[in-house]
Amino acid sequence: MRVVPALAGLMAVSAAGFGTVTVDDGRDDGAVSSSSRQAIGRPYAGVDAGSTNGTDISRSFNRQVYEEQRATQEEQLAIVAEQRQQVEQDVESYAEQVADQWVIPVTGYRLTAQFGQSSGLWSSGQHTGLDLAGPSGTTIVAAASGTVKTAAYDGAYGNKTSIVLDDVDPGNQTEMWYAHQSRIVVEPGQKVNAGDVIGYTGATGNVTGPHLHLEVRPGGGEPINPEQALQEHGVRP
Repeated sequence: MRVVPALAGLMAVSAAGFGTVTVDDGRDDGAVSSSSRQAIGRPYAGVDAGSTNGTDISRSFNRQVYEEQRATQEEQLAIVAEQRQQVEQDVESYAEQVADQWVIPVTGYRLTAQFGQSSGLWSSGQHTGLDLAGPSGTTIVAAASGTVKTAAYDGAYGNKTSIVLDDVDPGNQTEMWYAHQSRIVVEPGQKVNAGDVIGYTGATGNVTGPHLHLEVRPGGGEPINPEQALQEHGVRP
């Protein structure tokens, strides 16, 4: 069989789309050998539809991006945790500073008796605190933060409030006594901060006139000079 020349061109075009096409040289079909066949067009050199090479590259890229994002998030979380820890430390430090700040418990006073003065006015013969004189009813505030231990009448001290301070050493906490009040406005167990109102000056107990008698007793023991204790906490009476 011989191919008509006009059809040869059509077959060549078809070969470009469908692969290899052979041209008969005129001999019988049974006599055609492989050497007589002429390849027309080139074989398809693209990636097979079933290939996973592109998918593998995509997955590898996505995992790399995920790992980078995860590392960035972990770094950010570490920074936030560090900042939070610093804030907590600052708050704790500020709380300690506030707890350690003292104030003068009354205003508009006159210092009429100092610690250690000798006189027959006191049963021990010596004054055990500071006397801050002023009009009866003057507001008394806590000189330092602490917890009210007692708030009641106490013989020569008259109406007295004792406050256990928020000292660093819980086993040896300082007590501060406020005596001769006309009125007490706190009760045992109550937490007070420096500057909170605890009562009003008066002339109850062993007195010669209205004033606040202030004592400082480390560990609840013997009194020390309140003026020195106040100065150690930034207050000068």
